[in-house]
Amino acid sequence: MKLLSDASEYALRGVVWLAQRNGRTFKLREIADGTKAAPGYLIKVLQSLTKAGILSTQRGSTGGFSLIRDPATLTALEVINAVDPIERIHTCPLGLKSHGTCLCPMHKQIDEAMATIEGAFENSTIADLLDSNASSIPMSNGPLNHSPES
Repeated sequence: MKLLSDASEYALRGVVWLAQRNGRTFKLREIADGTKAAPGYLIKVLQSLTKAGILSTQRGSTGGFSLIRDPATLTALEVINAVDPIERIHTCPLGLKSHGTCLCPMHKQIDEAMATIEGAFENSTIADLLDSNASSIPMSNGPLNHSPES
């Protein structure tokens, strides 16, 4: 079982990758290569992030996508919700009329777990994911090159 959809995973990868590059603009192919994402699927994710006001896009030969939100205030949950929100359980998933809007203990436990996951993403900013004190750098085998050529 996957915790996040491919769309959410691609969205987080894309936003983190762009945040590592200080608001510069990149073409779809560069982002796809850097995040190990399929370009045909990634474009849909980036468009959703643009529509949500997380990224901006520019057309033309010098165009591409750039992060316009501050990584220090942008939460992982906002990124996830922009493309594929975490589903919570509000009524019996089996449609049992006797349960009504009251969840059985099993589905209540699952929903509480999803609430915990949702809370963890809500309390994690993109800047937190880029924590320079971590033992590894997201999507990198080595130190991040902050030069304009990266």
